[in-house]
This record gives sequence, C-alpha cells and structure tokens, in this order.
Amino acid sequence: MTDLAARPTTGSTPGATGPGRRTAIGLVVGGEFSMQFGAAVAALLVARLGANGTVALRLGISALVLLLVCRPRLRGRTCGDLLTVLGYGLALGGMNICFYEAIARIPLGAAVTLEVLGPLALSVLTGRGLLGALWAVLALAGVALLGEGGFTGLDVVGVGFALLAGALWACYIVLAQRAGRSFAKLDGLALALTVSAALALPLGIAGVGAALLDPVALGWGAAVAVLSSLLPYSLELVALRSVPANTFAVVMSLSPAVAALAGALVLGQALTPVGAVAIALVVAACAGAVRWGGRRSTPVEA
Repeated sequence: MTDLAARPTTGSTPGATGPGRRTAIGLVVGGEFSMQFGAAVAALLVARLGANGTVALRLGISALVLLLVCRPRLRGRTCGDLLTVLGYGLALGGMNICFYEAIARIPLGAAVTLEVLGPLALSVLTGRGLLGALWAVLALAGVALLGEGGFTGLDVVGVGFALLAGALWACYIVLAQRAGRSFAKLDGLALALTVSAALALPLGIAGVGAALLDPVALGWGAAVAVLSSLLPYSLELVALRSVPANTFAVVMSLSPAVAALAGALVLGQALTPVGAVAIALVVAACAGAVRWGGRRSTPVEA
C-alpha cells in the first residue's frame, strides 16, 4: 500500500487524500475478488473452528498485524474521532459475526441477497434523484436473480441475522468513510479492527477455547485474515476517501456476482443463463452508478 499524502480535514487531526475516482473503484473491485477467495479458505476453517472461532481468528490476526504496522496514536484525538473509530469497529465486527451466524442457518445465496439490502438502502437514502435509485434497484434485481431458488422455507433467525448484517454493513460504509478522512494512512482501520477483535474474541474463546491456537488453524486464520479482512478493508477505506457513499454502496453489490464468477471459473460450477443475466444487471448498475453517480460529498460524510 503506498503512503497517502496528508491533507487538513475538519477536526484536530489531518486525514488523507484519496485516489482518483476510477482507481478507487478498481480498488473496491480488487477487494471484492480478494474477499471471495478468502471466503473459500474460510469455509475450511469454519469446519474446524465454527463461525465464531473463525471470525475471532480472522479479526484478531488482522488487528494484530495492522497495529504492529501502523502503530496508531490516540493522543490528541477528539472525542468525535474516538467515537467514530468505536462505531466503525463495532459495525465491522458485528456485520462479520451476524453474517456467519446467518450462513450457518440459511443458504449462502439467500444470505448474501438479504445482506446486500443494507448497502443498497443506503444508496437510495443518500443518492440524488431517481437515477441513483435506478442503479440500486437494478443491482438488487441482479443480486436477487443470483440468489434464485434459495428463499424457500428460510429459518427466521437466519433471515434476521442476514438483515442485521446488512444494516451493519451500511453503518460500516458510513463510518469507514469518516474514519478514512479523519485518520491518516490505515490508522483508523487498525483501531477499528482492534475494537472488532475485542468484540469477537470472547465469543471464539467461549466456543472453541484453545483450538484457536492450533498451528494449522492459525495458518488458515492468517490466510483468511489477509484475504478477507486486511486487503479488502484496506482497499475499501482508501477508496472511500474518493467515492461517495451511495456510489460505493451500489458497487458493493458486485460481491455475489464476483462469487458466482469465481465459482464458474475456479470451481467449475456451471453459470446458468439466468446467472449470466444477473451478473450483467449488477455490472450495468455499478457502471451506471460510477459513471453518473454524484461526485460531491454525500450527506453521510464527515
């Protein structure tokens, strides 16, 4: 990750400038691919440690690595800065825990479709006019098609966890954007991951105990931490310094489309005509949001 030039922002601490708009979108897409490959590795770890153990190891290792690399300082921070990081960490940890709890109860396609409602709702609420809403609806249609067939007889608790994960995902987008503009480099993410690890570790320890320290589990956990947390969250934080929250939220709907493509290309899973149409809808929505989305700050920015 290249060093980001600092610039003054509101408050006592300088933030950082973001990359160009197209570069920022490229970072988000790259993060999505990393996240999906990380999910494949995480599936192996879930079989060994369960959902809570996997989240605890993933977030704990991520926090430790970034703390050692960034060495963020709290001295001189305003109360607003600290509250932003606290909320950012709670949203990040909570959405991970809730999503893993959801996929333990309902099919992955249904869980992803329900979860993405959070960012898409954020896009509609913070967008401008009917055009912004169009991209969100188009993306939702594509995601719903990708989850086709996975909505029959769903467990109510699983649905609740998926919807809560989506709401926390929307909060994560808003707070990550604020943290990225208040803290230089990746300091805000390092502190937020520490908060989220503190939230997840007690659940993991209560679930599997000393199994978290098994060398094989630690190895898989490190891979998941890099692919599913460190790389994508870092890229998203940098991107949110340049991309409006409503545009970013629509681009997040690429997640299930990337997963479907990865399944077809890497795992040999057949991509149906409906799946191809669904991916085309999501890609069109993201392209529209990026091309015609607002360039100025949205109401949710700090």
